[in-house]
Amino acid sequence: MIDIENLSKSYGSRTLWSDVTFTISRGEMLALVGPSGSGKSTLLNCLGLLDKPSTGTVRHEGKDITRFSRREIRGFRRDVLGYLFQNYALIENATVSENLKVAVKPRRSTRDQPGTTIAEALDRVGLSGREKETIHHLSGGEQQRVALARLMVKRPALVLADEPTGALDEANANMVVDVLRAMSEAGCAVVIATHSTSVREQCDRVFALGENDREPQRPTAALRTT
Repeated sequence: MIDIENLSKSYGSRTLWSDVTFTISRGEMLALVGPSGSGKSTLLNCLGLLDKPSTGTVRHEGKDITRFSRREIRGFRRDVLGYLFQNYALIENATVSENLKVAVKPRRSTRDQPGTTIAEALDRVGLSGREKETIHHLSGGEQQRVALARLMVKRPALVLADEPTGALDEANANMVVDVLRAMSEAGCAVVIATHSTSVREQCDRVFALGENDREPQRPTAALRTT
């Protein structure tokens, strides 16, 4: 689904990473690991067209998305991408329900399969009955779960998750990974930047930045101290 070819990112004389090459397939969860400052978030931003690599290409179904026009970028973010940000990217003065409604995709035909409803998504993340609460009244962990519910409603083809369990306790962290796993099993490609050993052990493959940018490995063969 996504092919990353010889990607590099530099700021002046400092190179974060170079010659990054790997493929992300539909139905796959890939853990992006590495020490702080190795550029995990920056790589996610390049895949999500929030930043540009210095060299190399990112192809989605054969199209070089790094050359997309502004209109094509908007379409890619709308139709393909789901992002789980560290800062949640929610509308703070809007309600939980209003934040999820913006992700609802219109059904293009009667043959479209119904997606996850707002009520179903909130129930899955443990926020059932909280639709009318305003975002700024929620804790950080609750806001993260709202952002996860928004992903479920949107049904993207590619999810980029930046430290999605960092603000959560163990039970809620496991719930987040379970939801992302369910999305991958439904055909979504999932990339998770994480420091968590537990999270990367539950992924299908691991790609380590800052260690000569090695090819993705199976978690059992690729666990390293970060």
